[in-house]
Amino acid sequence: MSSPQSLCFLLVGLAWASWVLLPKVQAWRSHAAMLNAIPTVGPTGLLSGCIGTYRFFTNAREILQEGYEKYPNRIFKIALMDRWVIIATGRMIVQDIMKAPDNELSMIDAAAETLQVEYTLSKAVVIDPYHVSIVRTPMTRNIATRFAEVRDEIVSAFADHIPPSDDWVKVSAYKASFQIVGRTANRFFVGLPLCRNFDWLDLNTNFAVEVFISAMIINLFPAFLKPIAGRFLTRMPSSMKRATKHLAPIIEERLAKEYEYGTKDWPEKPNDLISWLLDEAQDEQRTVSDLVTRILAIEVAAIHTTAFCNALYQLAAHPEVVAPLREEIEAVVEESGWTKEAVSKMRKLDSFLKETLRFSGGGGLVNNRKVLKDFTFSDGTTVPAGVTIGVAAYMHHHDEAQYDNPYTFDAFRFYNMRNREGESIKHQTISPALDYITFGNGRHACPGRFFAVYEIKGLIAHILMSYDVKLENDGVVPPYEWHGPSMDPSSTGEVLFRKRRSL
Repeated sequence: MSSPQSLCFLLVGLAWASWVLLPKVQAWRSHAAMLNAIPTVGPTGLLSGCIGTYRFFTNAREILQEGYEKYPNRIFKIALMDRWVIIATGRMIVQDIMKAPDNELSMIDAAAETLQVEYTLSKAVVIDPYHVSIVRTPMTRNIATRFAEVRDEIVSAFADHIPPSDDWVKVSAYKASFQIVGRTANRFFVGLPLCRNFDWLDLNTNFAVEVFISAMIINLFPAFLKPIAGRFLTRMPSSMKRATKHLAPIIEERLAKEYEYGTKDWPEKPNDLISWLLDEAQDEQRTVSDLVTRILAIEVAAIHTTAFCNALYQLAAHPEVVAPLREEIEAVVEESGWTKEAVSKMRKLDSFLKETLRFSGGGGLVNNRKVLKDFTFSDGTTVPAGVTIGVAAYMHHHDEAQYDNPYTFDAFRFYNMRNREGESIKHQTISPALDYITFGNGRHACPGRFFAVYEIKGLIAHILMSYDVKLENDGVVPPYEWHGPSMDPSSTGEVLFRKRRSL
């Protein structure tokens, strides 16, 4: 080939490379410039991802607290193995996240990444998350209708797991929370007799823990290793097999009834989660495997064992709140019985639960969003597409700019707020606010929070009416356990129970 021809091909090749590569280089530089403008907390440099991932996994509280104090009402970043995590602080930034459109900041994409659903659950729950609307509407709407059954299961579960005794009996708070919350929630979801089946309860209560732990570990790996880690670090195939054994006969019977009667509204149709899903499912969503996956996904999100465990510890640690709570519960139940309406009137109990969630409901990183387009906050800071944003719940809830004496547990903090003029319907546990982010904010606030709150209030009310409780060391809550950015109740702590004696 002649020299002029070689030169021509070289020039054409360079032009093509420039045309193809230059935009990518420019995009990379823009991405890097945006990230460089965001302050970093934790290690930087060549091995920052490896070191940062290890430190975040083992020491997240100190890292998050450092960033929160250094950069109030701003954002900062933390280096992980193959990505940056952006942490937002302060009300203004939280409001920006809440108002952002889904095509810029995506909650669904963030959840898929945080929980690594491709490996821990199924892609289907992200591609078409129709089950979320089931939680938001029919599930929430049926709390009042089904509350008598929930109450019946609360009484039965406590009688089985913590039989009343005249003597003090030590109970593992963490284990009892799984057993009792799991049974109560499943009475609402799948009804009798499955809600009392040991294998079913063992599966779905432990499955929730496995999903979160597996996801946390998979997220430690760089992207190219995640498929390998996901294959070996999750039990989804075996969990699906166990769940299908229990659910397939029920689902197949419901489908057969629809075919027999030619309608979804056949006589004596159960009013439960399986029916609510079948009412909305279309085409391939009406298969056993898809429905089992959706039920497991809802179980993971809706069984709030840590919230109840924290409430149990706080109740045992604060005997001074017992008398006013009992007085309120007795008065309300005498007037309205054990109903959803009655529970909604228990304002002191609601305040106690909300304060528990504020004070010790760590929640990890909440309001998580995946940045789909470069996004500019109201302070002028721009974050590039591809990163994930979250808010550190514990730090937010212990910020003196949000609450007076934030490190003091004040059981009736929110009850007193509701007694202010014009604020009687505010400050409820189910009501997200810029200073209260346990359940997220805005249109993406947790849709299952209504059932969770009524269930936990019902559980606490039953304890107050039936038992005396205390801690082995009076007033000393067992140390919390930090797993990455999440603060969880002690898994080894015990609460002492006896049959109620005091007024």
